[in-house]
Amino acid sequence: MPTSQKSTRAPTIVIVGRPNVGKSTLFNRLLGSRRAIVGDEPGITRDRLYGEANWRGRDLRLVDTGGIVPGQTELIPGEIFRQAQVALAEADVVVLVVDGRSELSAPDLELARLLRKIGKPVLVAVNKADSSKQDHLSHDFYQLGIPAMVPVSAEHGRGVDELLDSILDVLRIEQALLPPDRTSTVAPAEPRANRGVGEASTEEEQLPLVRVAIIGHPNVGKSTLLNRLTGIDRAIVSPIPGTTRDAVDETVEHHGKRFCFVDTAGIRRKGKTHLMAEKLSVVMARKHLEAADIAILVIDASEGVTALDAVIGGYAHESGRSVIIVVNKWDLIVSGKKRAISRARVARIQESKHPHDRASYEQRLRRALKFLNYAPVLFISAATGEGTQKILATLEQVAAERAKRITTAQMNRFLEHIDFSRASVPARRQVKILYVTQVATAPPTFVLFTDRKVKLHFSYERFLENQIRRAFGFLGTPIWIKVRARI
Repeated sequence: MPTSQKSTRAPTIVIVGRPNVGKSTLFNRLLGSRRAIVGDEPGITRDRLYGEANWRGRDLRLVDTGGIVPGQTELIPGEIFRQAQVALAEADVVVLVVDGRSELSAPDLELARLLRKIGKPVLVAVNKADSSKQDHLSHDFYQLGIPAMVPVSAEHGRGVDELLDSILDVLRIEQALLPPDRTSTVAPAEPRANRGVGEASTEEEQLPLVRVAIIGHPNVGKSTLLNRLTGIDRAIVSPIPGTTRDAVDETVEHHGKRFCFVDTAGIRRKGKTHLMAEKLSVVMARKHLEAADIAILVIDASEGVTALDAVIGGYAHESGRSVIIVVNKWDLIVSGKKRAISRARVARIQESKHPHDRASYEQRLRRALKFLNYAPVLFISAATGEGTQKILATLEQVAAERAKRITTAQMNRFLEHIDFSRASVPARRQVKILYVTQVATAPPTFVLFTDRKVKLHFSYERFLENQIRRAFGFLGTPIWIKVRARI
């Protein structure tokens, strides 16, 4: 299994702090975009999030972490702490964010003690100092034993420039303190002004990048699959539905291509989302899906295909994403620990006769997801790794099909051999196709030039799409067909 690829070019700045002090707001402010979900509820951020920023010609790699409460033994707080420790291990500078409007707390003191022990340079960002009159709020926090302190307002942007200047000063000092015979593992950041527009800075960045969104409803195994594909514990995994909130991404290299996997939050029905963090996570999941090239739709084998699975698959189909359907937890079905659940009486009878039959399971899946008939289906177990080795090879194939282009000459030769009388279309909706050309890829888009202006009958369009797939493939990707009358 390929390992994750991380650039070591830019210094890594890790943002830490206890819950609800404004870490994600500061992270978004430094990035200049809304990468992390922000809200009033404590503990929204759980996994570590990465982003790239540039300040005074220097590239910086930023890491946002979940709220840390030292000593917490519950599953999710413990996993948040573990994720933060991974980030701290690769940090060049640590920014400890504290809430300037609240009193210094025991968790702040304990966290500062832990940070001093790791031996990394630490800055304190005293947040929520919205005006110069509130700069005195930072005085109490000198008790943390960390002299480098900057009052900021992450929400309004005040003091952020000074914080970034302080980070650069610390990096210069650390570089100067290195022994002459040692070289830094962090290469000096090259000013962006010296690079061409869109020019890759490393050999890794020159490889083709395919963005892959892992989608599905809560608790189907999306985060477990991300960890399996990347070979590291990149996302927090727990049996609690809705553990993932922010989209977590990780890039791996495979056969000369880079795949950026994005683990999205579980998409729920609108009526099932109550907390603001849950509502925002669903919105962000849709946003990351629409920014992807390929969607991996994860289905829980023991639940069967639900109406919500069909809705989520519909989001991918309608937005033009290529789709791979992954039936996860198949090991539970094969072992007999669980049986697939179906609500239709006929399906239950079939399951009782063939409980472990992949062919019959896929047949029922295809009936439930007719609009995704072009999507390949893989049966896997993300927990054990069984079948996951096929995913990257399938992604390569689907990515190539998504970018495939057919010449106009090929399409017109194809038209000559199609018997359109086989398409059951009402006479008033029939048209004569003069010629066809492919005008776009990702997804493949074809324009039909016809003898009159009329909207294609759905059966005619479906017939033509099936014929195109039979002749040219386009595995895993939707095909868009548009009509123009040539009068």
